[in-house]
Formats: sequence, structure tokens, C-alpha cells
Amino acid sequence: MSPDPLADTSGHTDLVLSRRAMGTRVSVRTATTGPAAEQAARAALDVFTAVDHSCSRFDERSPLSVANRHPDRWQRVDQTCFRALHAAHSAHQATGGTFDPRVHDRLVALGYDRTFTDIGRPGAVPATRRAAHQRTGPMRRGPWRPRLRGGPSPEVLLGPDAVDLGGIGKGLALRWAAAELADTGGGLIEAGGDCIAVGRPDDADAWMVGVEDPAGGTEPVAVVSLVDRACATSSTRVRRWRAGGRAVHHLIDPATGEPGGEGLAAVTVVGRDPAAAEVWSKSLFLAGAAGIAAAAARRGLAALWVTEAGEVAWSRSMAPSLTWVAR
Repeated sequence: MSPDPLADTSGHTDLVLSRRAMGTRVSVRTATTGPAAEQAARAALDVFTAVDHSCSRFDERSPLSVANRHPDRWQRVDQTCFRALHAAHSAHQATGGTFDPRVHDRLVALGYDRTFTDIGRPGAVPATRRAAHQRTGPMRRGPWRPRLRGGPSPEVLLGPDAVDLGGIGKGLALRWAAAELADTGGGLIEAGGDCIAVGRPDDADAWMVGVEDPAGGTEPVAVVSLVDRACATSSTRVRRWRAGGRAVHHLIDPATGEPGGEGLAAVTVVGRDPAAAEVWSKSLFLAGAAGIAAAAARRGLAALWVTEAGEVAWSRSMAPSLTWVAR
């Protein structure tokens, strides 16, 4: 892939490289230019490709898919999948179970058994006809306790249920990709609305990032400033469909096995770690419009949310990061 330099308003050129991975367009903008910056940007993109190949539930050859076929048996996985499963287990514990990778079977039962790119292909069988059940029922069976053996050839025993790493995988890719930019002046990595800012741009005090309007408007609902911070959004704007005669989406509440987040359209979290921001944006979403303010305050999370009615609100911890909010 050849570099795609984009001129900015200050008159110099930033290096921007992009690639499609993990079901979205990933872009890396470096704060400096030159061979070292380009090499770092390519290495950052390679991280997303590696995570995609290792942790996708849609690729039957991926280590995760192999482990999911027999989750009640020990399976060898690669180091990337092992690290991702370890991080997912830690997130499950940190959130008290509201982040639960065992939503895999519920998503499949609702028809989300392919990437959204595949679902939208001409001639594809609609999710509503592929869904096995109209209602999936409760899924929580207590804490998720996978068994993980590290070492040169790591092994995992997931437990009785297959798992989905979509709720943390992109955040982990951002975390690991950011390390590739640390020695080259930093930059901004963006993947499907989630991003991490490493350092500062060379012509400003912070990276300015717009928060997408979940209703589909062309203007953002807010702008946040980021320096060594990540930003992750959980939204029903894209991954929603009809199954069993009703509207559903991909943010499953493990307490019910059903799509959650009543009254909310999107939740954005800012924090130091992109994987944690991604996990907490989903966990806060499941609190719904009635509970999100208290949940964010209790955890001290920097969060902004948009209700289904289009109202924008945010936590006290989010205020220092906000540069502009739509009124």
C-alpha cells in the first residue's frame, strides 16, 4: 500500500495510511513524516490485520473460531488470541459481568452470523430468515471462568460456551498499534469511530476528534480533544437489523440475552486505554438512558451519551475533554 499524504491547513503534510481490517476502515495519521514514520504507520496497520486473522469469529480458520468449535476442550491458540482472551477475562471481572464474551450464541441466534459486509451482499439471505429464535432467553450462568495456559504454545479452555471478542478486539488492536508510534513523534489511529491519540500533533495542543451523530447526520454531536487518550463509541447506528419480526442490535445484555440499552442510541467513553474505553462504552450502554448517569458517576468514567430522542448528555469526568457540543 502506497502512502496517502494529506495536506493540512498549516501548510505541511501529514502521513496518512489506511487499510480495511476488522470489518472497518483503519487509518493511521502520523505527527511527523519520513521513512521512520511510514514504517511505524505500516506496523500499526499490521497489528489490526493480525488481530483480525487471530480473533475473528467470522473466519472459520482463525484461532478463536477453532477454539469456539469445541469450547469445552483444551485448544492451542496463537499469542494474539491468548492475549485477547486474557484481556477479555479481565474486563469481564472489572465490569462485574456486564461485559460478557459469551454473547456469541445469542448473536448467531439473532442472525448475526456473518460480517455486515456479507449480510449486505446481493442475494444474501436476510438475517431475519436466518435467525433460529425470536427470543433468546437469559444467558448469564455466573462468572465466566476460562482456563488459560500461557507459554510458547498457549492453550485455552473457554468453558461450555463459544465467545465473541468483538466487544474488545478493536480496542486491543488500538492499544497494541499505538505502541508502534511511540518512538516516532506519535499520531492518531482511527478504526470505525474508535481512536487513540499518541502525543500531540506538531501544530496543535491536542488531536480534535468528532463524535459521530448516531442518527446519521453529517455533523458530529460533539468534539473531544485528546492527548495520550483513547475514545471509543458504542452505537446502534450500523449494526442493527430485523430478526423474528422485530428490530434488534448487537449490544447484548448478558442478564437477559436480549439487545439492551433502552432509550440510548450511542455512548462514548474517553480514557487512557482504548480497550478499557471500548469495554466501558458497551457496559454503560447496557445501563440504558435511565441508569447511565449514575453508572458513569459511580465508576468515575468520562462518558458522553446520546438518547434515542437525540438528547446529548455527559458525565462530570467528560467535561475536561469536551471542546464543542451540539445544542
